[in-house]
Amino acid sequence: MKTVVGTYDNIQTAYAVANDLISAGYSRNDISVIANDVNQQYAPYVDATHANYVDSSDDAARGAGIGAVLGGLGGLLVGLGALAIPGVGPVIAAGPLLAALTGAGVGAVTGGIVGALVDLGVPDEEAQLYSEGLRRGHVLVIAQVPNASTNAVTRLMERPGLVDIHRQADSWRASGWKSFDPNPDMITANRRI
Repeated sequence: MKTVVGTYDNIQTAYAVANDLISAGYSRNDISVIANDVNQQYAPYVDATHANYVDSSDDAARGAGIGAVLGGLGGLLVGLGALAIPGVGPVIAAGPLLAALTGAGVGAVTGGIVGALVDLGVPDEEAQLYSEGLRRGHVLVIAQVPNASTNAVTRLMERPGLVDIHRQADSWRASGWKSFDPNPDMITANRRI
């Protein structure tokens, strides 16, 4: 199996990618989505048990957009939960990555997002980049697929909204960034540069 990761600038695009992967025949049990939720825009739509979409009609316009996407994610992928990750802060997640982060208990705190990505087959150096992208407000889609499907999955993930994480990392390095730091003190309200 090979792990393919796409980084996106919004949750709607990430949802469309996950939906396209499942429509193409890839198992929902092998696809994860994780989104930074520093502004707490997603958590109100996720049940605290990490399993169910919560119908909220307090803000119809907001609920129609975000609620539909999260409700769709909850029905599309395995599980949907809100949690806090050291160095990233609040996130929403679905799929095997959610299980890796919540099922490990203390290990999730110790290994954090980098450890969970590595456990899913992402090389450490890449996991550092994806974790920093998540910290800075991007959304990750992670697919574990047979080696022979890597190119097809990569093509499905390529679309407007796909972030070139290596180009982003070059920009971060030019500003002094070296690697992902799980220190919660590093979290800021505006993560994108």
